[in-house]
Amino acid sequence: MGKKLTKRSEDYSKWYNELVVQADLAENSAVRGCMVIKPYGYAIWEKMQAELDRMFKETGHENAYFPLFVPKSLFEAEEKNAEGFAKECAVVTHYRLKTDPEDSSKLIVDPNAKLEEELIVRPTSEAIIWNTYKGWIQSYRDLPLLINQWANVVRWEMRTRLFLRTAEFLWQEGHTAHATKEEALEEAELMNNVYAEFAENFLAVPVIKGVKTESERFAGADETYCIEALMQDGKALQAGTSHFLGQNFAKAFDVKFTSNQGKQEHVWATSWGVSTRLMGALIMTHSDDQGLVLPPNLAPFQVVIVPIYKNQEQLDAISQVANELVQDLKLHGVSVKFDNRDTHKPGWKFNEYELKGVPLRIGIGPKDLEKRTVELARRDTLTKEFVAKETVVDTVITLLKEIQENLYNKARDYRDSHITTVDNFEDFKETLDTKGGFISAHWDGTTETEDKIKEITKATIRCIPLNAKNEEGICVYSGKKSLRRVLFAKAY
Repeated sequence: MGKKLTKRSEDYSKWYNELVVQADLAENSAVRGCMVIKPYGYAIWEKMQAELDRMFKETGHENAYFPLFVPKSLFEAEEKNAEGFAKECAVVTHYRLKTDPEDSSKLIVDPNAKLEEELIVRPTSEAIIWNTYKGWIQSYRDLPLLINQWANVVRWEMRTRLFLRTAEFLWQEGHTAHATKEEALEEAELMNNVYAEFAENFLAVPVIKGVKTESERFAGADETYCIEALMQDGKALQAGTSHFLGQNFAKAFDVKFTSNQGKQEHVWATSWGVSTRLMGALIMTHSDDQGLVLPPNLAPFQVVIVPIYKNQEQLDAISQVANELVQDLKLHGVSVKFDNRDTHKPGWKFNEYELKGVPLRIGIGPKDLEKRTVELARRDTLTKEFVAKETVVDTVITLLKEIQENLYNKARDYRDSHITTVDNFEDFKETLDTKGGFISAHWDGTTETEDKIKEITKATIRCIPLNAKNEEGICVYSGKKSLRRVLFAKAY
């Protein structure tokens, strides 16, 4: 096993980095800013994918796949989008290498293999997708077009952190086309709600649904909906976004349809996405100084059975009981692993599965066989109990549900206790420095004030909550009139 984790209270960032590596989730790669997602980490991502994919399809969406490369002329067609991502783009300029004439063991770029037009490695796919949609959409009968793709994207980040910010990451991106503005807005809100439902029911992460300010919107969007979560260190994390794109991309790529009145009109658009950043949210919301804590709904395996024995005869007897238990649990939809490796002692295994966040651990030893009991250990509370063999399956099913709810409630209580209402800038700065979390404060609605607060405090407006009440007041910084409170926080 790896060395003991740094405590969260000592260095939260170091704790996070150590945990991701020691829990076998991911590691840095030979490519600067890129990561290798290891099998255990990828198994969690696969579970996320499966649930989200199911939810997308239940709301009428289909999967497709579009090219990794975007011709520069297409990328720059929608000016705001191009400008917003220009500084993060990786660009392909040549299509061939050749042997270095001065050193035959080396390769150089062939200067004669320069592309006529540079290719952008997609930072997002609106450009290539909307150029494609032009050929797919002619009539109102072709709408709505509800497409999602699972893909990788590249954004050339200078400062990276595993899962939270990497030069290449995995995500899904939905791109939809609609006949009316109302339909597109409804779609953008629907998908934001899908993300919120997934975050709360599977990640066990409570989120606040809201809209971004103009300066925080997706480049090329008329409105950006979002879900914002709060991590244990008091920083916010944007967990998902859904964008109402208006007709911006339809006009940039001339995507029109003939309405049922026979008129030519530009379609209305949305795009929406979540990424492997959700892995960071999962880790930082629930985990502790002992390691990862996983909600049962996303754990690669929900239960691990560890045999405790001194000789082969004891292992054989325990294995018979354990294998029967494995079958019973699987019949009830529980994912379970029987770890009968003889290369590691039970204590080592206990530490491994605690570090990896397995929700329930079952220990079975010779005395348990005599008493017809097993030892059940919960990862969320680190408590243990002995359970009669006949009631193990029912107890496991009950506990898994209880653990899922407990993790959500604990995270929600932390979040709610870290939403602070302030009415002046001194309290704003003090709360940010001493308590952290979300700060609910009046804002005058100007980008100038938003930028000034960010410059002074490093806090940004995370969102204007969708359930925010119209409440006249005075801006916390400028003293000008304000119509509602917004949520500020320092963020990842």
